[in-house]
Amino acid sequence: MLNETKKLAILGSTGSIGTQTLHIVKNNPHLFKVFLLSAHSNYMLLFEQAKEFTPKHVVINTLEGYEFLKKNLNKKNTKVSYGVSELSVLVAEKDISLVVNGVVGSAGLIPTIHAIKAKKNIALANKETLVVAGQLIMSLAKKHNVSILPIDSEHSAIFQCLVGEKNKNIHKLILTASGGPFLNVRKSDFKHITIQKALKHPNWEMGRKITIDSATLMNKGLEVIEAYWLFGVSFEKINVVIHPESIIHSLVEFCDGSTKAQMGVPEMTTPILYALGFPERIPHKTDTLDLTKIKNLSFFKPDIKKFPHLKLAYDVLKIGGTAPCALNAANEVCVEAFLNKKIKFIDMVKIIEKSLENFIFVAQPKLDDYLRVDNETRKVVNNLISKS
Repeated sequence: MLNETKKLAILGSTGSIGTQTLHIVKNNPHLFKVFLLSAHSNYMLLFEQAKEFTPKHVVINTLEGYEFLKKNLNKKNTKVSYGVSELSVLVAEKDISLVVNGVVGSAGLIPTIHAIKAKKNIALANKETLVVAGQLIMSLAKKHNVSILPIDSEHSAIFQCLVGEKNKNIHKLILTASGGPFLNVRKSDFKHITIQKALKHPNWEMGRKITIDSATLMNKGLEVIEAYWLFGVSFEKINVVIHPESIIHSLVEFCDGSTKAQMGVPEMTTPILYALGFPERIPHKTDTLDLTKIKNLSFFKPDIKKFPHLKLAYDVLKIGGTAPCALNAANEVCVEAFLNKKIKFIDMVKIIEKSLENFIFVAQPKLDDYLRVDNETRKVVNNLISKS
């Protein structure tokens, strides 16, 4: 078992991954202690978490939240800080054993870079970090001898299947996708999709942004890009299959014809546990598969015409450089606009496609290039939304 207590920095502690990670910590106080918690704006939940887990640091990204926490945690042994710049300094603290990145969107990039440079291993649920700057992140991880431990259920599944295997023997990575809430909805009816319908995922409980991405299959496209960087295989070897039951989380096909699959009920406890405990497995009371009750496991090819977001992800991966960064920025803005009722569901892919016609391309980008492309693409997309 684990030889010492791991001190965790949990970024995005008030989100889905963060709250589930804290639940695991609560049930395993001999294995984990919370050193740092951060949140974007939900300062009331962050306050409750700070009272329960007594971290040394909490970080919030809103002034209102900062003032509230500063006032109400002033008698506790918890220091309150504000903003990404402060968070980026704190993730380098020597006492931190593992950084759990559960931040939503590209906001997770900068703190991750600082944590890697401080030689902190990363348990990564924030796929956008690798989508935006995979080349930079993986080169830094290699330079500083840092492990990137995937929390996404699909990438955790592949990671588990590859333990003890050699990358040269990989023939194919197969990412499974539930198909989201509109798998059986006709494309002609997409114009009637509402926010409420898009947020009703059939299998998974997730945050609003990732749920919308699942509805468009953009989430799977982002996962293809993430897998490309995590596992070092060519994009031609990364396939997606629709698996509505969400029982098989992903598969690896090897050169000898053998295929490994990782299976489990559709919940995030197992991949979080695996990342937190790696290379050990942590015992945990959770729902398990009853194979006698599984009546059917079905698989289909994704319908690219119906879900063009997935093709866009493959397209930008082929282009490389800053193309995935531009795609991610455009998608983030469009999802937010859809959730704020500024555009329709069917408008998102049209706007993303339009924004990719003339983005800033850098073949071998540095951090400043990624940040510039992200910023400029957001301006372009917001302008397109205002004209739509």
